Amino acid sequence: MEDNREEQKEALQVLVEFNVRLVKNMKIVVKELSGKRLDDTDNFLKSIIDAMNWEIQVVNGTLDLLNEGKVRLDKDAFNAQVEKAGGAIASGDDAKMAEAFTELLPYFERLGEAAGEVI
Repeated sequence: MEDNREEQKEALQVLVEFNVRLVKNMKIVVKELSGKRLDDTDNFLKSIIDAMNWEIQVVNGTLDLLNEGKVRLDKDAFNAQVEKAGGAIASGDDAKMAEAFTELLPYFERLGEAAGEVI
C-alpha cells in the first residue's frame, strides 16, 4: 500500500512539471485554432491531446491521493469538460476546439495546483 502511495506521489511530481508546459501549449493552440493556424498546428494539436490524455491517466491513478483530506479536483466536472473537448476534437472544427480548450484550460490549471499541493 505504501509503495502505491509513493508511486502516486512520483506520478504527481512528474505531472506538476509536465502540466506547466501543457497549460502553456494549450493557450498557444487556442490562438492557432482561433484563426492564426500554422503549418504545424495539426501536429501541435496532436501532441497536446496526447499530453492531456497522459495527465488524465495520472488523474485516474491518483485521484484518491489528490482528493485526500479535501476535494481538490472535482472529477465529474473535469470529466464533463474533457468529454466536451473530445466532441469538439472529433468534429474537427477549429472554432469549437478553441472554445473547448479555453473552457478546459482552468481544469488543467487546477489539476497542476492540486498536484502541487499534494506533493
